Amino acid sequence: MRLPPPMIRRTKGALLLAVGAALAACSPRQVDVRTAPTQATAVSLQVNNTLPQAVNVYVTVSGSDTFLKQVNGNSTTTIPVQGIAAGTTVSLKAVTVDGTKTYSRANVTLNGTYVFPLP
Repeated sequence: MRLPPPMIRRTKGALLLAVGAALAACSPRQVDVRTAPTQATAVSLQVNNTLPQAVNVYVTVSGSDTFLKQVNGNSTTTIPVQGIAAGTTVSLKAVTVDGTKTYSRANVTLNGTYVFPLP
């Protein structure tokens, strides 16, 4: 059985359309991948550690301590405080690495750079 010429043309056209769609679906696509822009840190903490040993510095918000950084003895370090908005009232805590002494400041409102002297 032989198909009439118009039927052959329609079949070829449908086949050509299906192959074209399959090739278009499988072809590589250009993708633009970007990271989110870095957020500027609005507040920071300047720790002036005059102790001879290092301290671990924490910020406490709503009763939850967040470790910020370990600051070496006899040094000054500025620590960006990320994830806490300017104007937030927090508590600051510094614990000597041997755990024997704790220094804290309660009800600190973070705006710009807050200086936390130790001891």
